[in-house]
Amino acid sequence: MTESQAELRVVVIGAGPGGYPAAFLAAHKGAKVTLIDEAPEPGGVCLFRGCIPSKTLLHVASLMGEAEHAAEWGIRYEKPEIELDKLRDWKNKVIGRMARGLTGLAKQRKVRWVQGRARFGDAQHVLVKGKNGEERIDFDFAIVATGSRPTRPRGMDADSPRIMDSTAALELADIPETLLVVGGGYIGLELGSVYARLGSKVTVVELTTGLLPGADRDLIEPLARRLKEQFASILLNTKVTGLEVFDRGVNVQLVGPDVSAPDRLFEKVLVAVGRRPNTENLGLEQTRVELDDRGFIRTDIQRRTGEPSIFAIGDVAGEPMLAHKATHEARAAVEAIFGEPSAFDQRAIPAVVFTDPEIAWCGLTETEALNRGIPFEVAKFPWSALGRATTLGRNEGLTKLLLQPMTHRVLGVGIVGVGAGDLISEAALAIEMGAVADDLKHTIHPHPTLSEGIMEAAEVLYGQSPHYVARSR
Repeated sequence: MTESQAELRVVVIGAGPGGYPAAFLAAHKGAKVTLIDEAPEPGGVCLFRGCIPSKTLLHVASLMGEAEHAAEWGIRYEKPEIELDKLRDWKNKVIGRMARGLTGLAKQRKVRWVQGRARFGDAQHVLVKGKNGEERIDFDFAIVATGSRPTRPRGMDADSPRIMDSTAALELADIPETLLVVGGGYIGLELGSVYARLGSKVTVVELTTGLLPGADRDLIEPLARRLKEQFASILLNTKVTGLEVFDRGVNVQLVGPDVSAPDRLFEKVLVAVGRRPNTENLGLEQTRVELDDRGFIRTDIQRRTGEPSIFAIGDVAGEPMLAHKATHEARAAVEAIFGEPSAFDQRAIPAVVFTDPEIAWCGLTETEALNRGIPFEVAKFPWSALGRATTLGRNEGLTKLLLQPMTHRVLGVGIVGVGAGDLISEAALAIEMGAVADDLKHTIHPHPTLSEGIMEAAEVLYGQSPHYVARSR
């Protein structure tokens, strides 16, 4: 580190999974770092209103599902009694513990914490409005990591506790008898699964032809079958044309091929149709930072904006809107600030849907390959032939490899099944390292584990799986 680098002043706006790692790394490298956020502690949407609370509740839902499933093995539990206040307290304790940990880490790294709303005055300073007035903070480099918020389309933005976005749904104010989830993406399906397990009769409405648009259909099928058992109904190719809030519930107008009655009454409605970047009211117009037509900040491969002193990472820098993508971008941006070789490579960003079963994929999907005309081969291993899945009574899973013809280099991997999110990292490493199917085949995997599905999928390619013979293609 040079003397000039030691004097660098770095401001990070937003303390989520992109912002606080950026601040911590810049401080580790010797910069004088100020981390700014409107919340009283670091963590961002992911910790307070997203990843962590939703996965805490999904764990509870999974536990309830396993207890119910155990009846098939001769072990019966009484119907669970849900103490909503305790469940809510547990979720909040998880959040609080992690937030306090981040606050302590910021102090250890000598990162200055400022609570308030930041706006750029120009390309070298921000004005932060907090409880004690406005403060000017000068910087050499700034990193924008302000995240995103739920989208509320016109007609679904009524100010009523009966119409929720994901933030309100995670508050768990009550368990409605009936719940309409608008949107069959990962947020809608995850939160719908939680409420269904807790006792709500959940109906999901999706505008397109299938759940989780963009994901490969063979990965979706096992999940769709299971969700049909958990949910009251799933309505595809269906549009919400109107909402009207009454004292007794929300009257919803639906149009679709499977809609028996155009008007339906639900106690509550969860709108989960996507998220939008938080790029408004940041004073970006005082700089050369540019936005695209969807409101995302334009950046280069190092996440530098059109203003050389300003970087952008995380949800504000474009899709996919994933916490781990933001954290990886943080490293790329900070390394670029310190003049180190750095680039953000999107080739193998894992995506996980924490439903039951989970779905995870990374690299190239079959859907993308077909749309882009990229040649590929597929090797699949069904979990009906996987020993560990059989011991769990969960044989609905599937492991799929997308491979480059001739070389058999791993282009993409998709997994559906119990614990898919924990299994996908091996696949991401294989793609990043340029591994071929033969590498996966010759890597010894412990038995009996779910991870063997990756090895056996590679063996299927060569017709050498000891547990499954694929149909001839």
